[in-house]
Amino acid sequence: MRIVAAMLATAAASLALVATAGAATIGVQIKSTGFSPGSVSLTHGDAVTWKNVDKVDHQVVADDGSFASPILHAGQSYTTTFNRAGSFRYHDSFAAKHAGRITVKGPPPSLTLALSEPIVNYGAVVTLSGAISTGAANQSVEIDATAYGQASPIQLVVLKTGTGGAFSYAVTPKLYTTYVARWNNTASGTVLVQVAPKLQLLAGKNGYMRAVLTAPISMAGKHVSLQRLSSFGQWVNLSNLTLGTLNGKLFKPADYLPKGTSHIRVFLSVNQAGLGLLAAHSGTQTINKK
Repeated sequence: MRIVAAMLATAAASLALVATAGAATIGVQIKSTGFSPGSVSLTHGDAVTWKNVDKVDHQVVADDGSFASPILHAGQSYTTTFNRAGSFRYHDSFAAKHAGRITVKGPPPSLTLALSEPIVNYGAVVTLSGAISTGAANQSVEIDATAYGQASPIQLVVLKTGTGGAFSYAVTPKLYTTYVARWNNTASGTVLVQVAPKLQLLAGKNGYMRAVLTAPISMAGKHVSLQRLSSFGQWVNLSNLTLGTLNGKLFKPADYLPKGTSHIRVFLSVNQAGLGLLAAHSGTQTINKK
């Protein structure tokens, strides 16, 4: 039984150590001559305990009003936890000339960066947004971009943070592009926007339609596939349409379709799109062939 009791006591002690390992409590004595020590440093999440070791009453009050103890009689203590980084000056309300300072170390500075849309059609606007960890306004944040095939990032803009340390910026990427924000010698994680050429299938006169592709590079000589939706819900290739010098192709869908109702679209494969671009497809058009 003694062995079991000893084991339980050891386990309890270990658990106590684990429970308290994440934070510390620093003691400050209140003497007739002032606070001892008068200045302490700690990490956010740590606590300070003031103990009145004098024979008369004292009271600990922060200069900015962020904390205040009750009146401490001889032998009494007051503890508060600091969860915010910064420098906190305080004094004894019963002896204003007695003052002290708490310096709280916070987490390293950081900032976030996010996208409004991760995949867009060419020409679409994407909003980059984020915030700095301090929440301070009027701080300079740099946004850099690296487009596909680019050797190194380029600086797009330097922004000033607003309320809550937030910032935002609109971009119109042409190819796959990664973005990163920088502030106070700290970089955010990178975010990636993927870009697909904008492909349209436009109705014309006399049964004609036009496939129109908008992209950052010429697509002349490349082809889009005319596709028909099968009864099984699959898109089936009917023909390859070669694009002209204006990235377009005029054609008559009925030449490729069976009689009846057909749902069609045009599709650009990733191989035809080229490096730094996604595959693309148009919206669906309905054709009735007699």
